[in-house]
Amino acid sequence: MRVVIQRVNHAQVNINGKTVGKIGKGVMLLVGIKNGDELPVVKKAADKIAKMRIFEDEEGKTNLSLKDVGGEILSVSQFTLMANTKKGNRPSFVDAMRPPKSKELWEDFNKELEADSFHVETGEFGADMQVELENDGPFTIVLDL
Repeated sequence: MRVVIQRVNHAQVNINGKTVGKIGKGVMLLVGIKNGDELPVVKKAADKIAKMRIFEDEEGKTNLSLKDVGGEILSVSQFTLMANTKKGNRPSFVDAMRPPKSKELWEDFNKELEADSFHVETGEFGADMQVELENDGPFTIVLDL
């Protein structure tokens, strides 16, 4: 599993000109599920994101978690994160888990975050989406599990 975590002031995802998910201060998550991922990996990722101290305290140090700042989550499934670019010029996506299992695990991931009392907005699995965000920092982390 690979999750790109972007600290944002606001973010939204649109499909065909319609906003389907929108958040204020929090994190934008681009989520890639790879072959072999199972529920324990999803739970670990959700727990790590919930506890990750990536927000600044009053002294400007990154000591606060998403929960500490009351942040929101925008989660977007993105199989292209699992691209293999080692050979040639065309990315290979053979490492990306195929639906319906990947969709199920992405939904489980979002449910884990919601169960931890986060407000979670999402894109639409498999849809052509336009994502808008204002990256705060910028502050971006890649979580590989």
